[in-house]
Amino acid sequence: MDYIAEAVALGIDSIILATCIRQYYKNKNAMAMIQGAPYLTIDKELKEIVETHPEGRLSYVSVRGTIKPIGNPIVSINNPTITGVVQLLRIKEHVIQRSSTGFWADSERVIQEVHNITPFALENKGMVIEVCDPLAADVLDMDVISDKFQPTVPSVIDHIWSFFAGVRQRGIQSTEKMLRRGAVITGIGELVAGKDGTLKLQPPSNGAPFYLTNMQVNSLIKKLDGSKRNYGLLCVLFGTVGIFVTAMIIRKYLKIKTELEEQIKRKKQLEESRRERRRIMRDEDVPENQLCVVCKTNPKEVNTVCPYHQVTQQVTIKIM
Repeated sequence: MDYIAEAVALGIDSIILATCIRQYYKNKNAMAMIQGAPYLTIDKELKEIVETHPEGRLSYVSVRGTIKPIGNPIVSINNPTITGVVQLLRIKEHVIQRSSTGFWADSERVIQEVHNITPFALENKGMVIEVCDPLAADVLDMDVISDKFQPTVPSVIDHIWSFFAGVRQRGIQSTEKMLRRGAVITGIGELVAGKDGTLKLQPPSNGAPFYLTNMQVNSLIKKLDGSKRNYGLLCVLFGTVGIFVTAMIIRKYLKIKTELEEQIKRKKQLEESRRERRRIMRDEDVPENQLCVVCKTNPKEVNTVCPYHQVTQQVTIKIM
């Protein structure tokens, strides 16, 4: 019970620190893998390069090309002139919610989220690479086509109800994003040659990150480096906090331990002084009126009787 606050603080700090460390190494490893991934130009020679490798597979490469739908593209529901290959439709509710502390704070929750996908490829100089499972990408850059917020106008009854319920709706946000047709993107992943002669870019089978981004490789590395640096600073910060809290717990433990040892020491000293006083009194002639009324041997302890265990022994003997 003496360390509950410190233990809770240390537990929360440890969870945050572990998350920051994991993200730091995730970005660091991703940077190392991207820097080691060869950049290949999409041309007629690319197929021959892939087929010369074992199993017709390059485990991690980066390519850059233009989005080309394979079949009919997806038409935007907010702008019919825009077409793409991946569409995200999200409806989000924004509310003001009363927390357990009694304060009101903004909150949001996703009511509905839908992804629409059509097969597509990266094209360059007449050559194409089909992209497989784009939603599995760690980074999938899409353009915002529409982002509308419809505020809610509450009535008097809504205000009263929200006060007791602890939740008041602020409005509904509708967002549409698309990976647009004709956009130039960089794909980083596993490149394989299919049995039908097509090239496919897919999530790496070794667990490496999969990217479909509109950034150049160098820009992506800089972004990951900045993220890694930020997580590194957070690791130092929360690591320092953890050390400080641990030091507080150790200091508190040592303080309590010292106090207990002092109490035990004082108790022993008091017991020794009592024994010494009894020993001295036994060596002297003590008047009968100064002896314990029960055992008739030990002197009275400052107007009290002798220790309980000795009285018990004497009473037991007399009864027997």
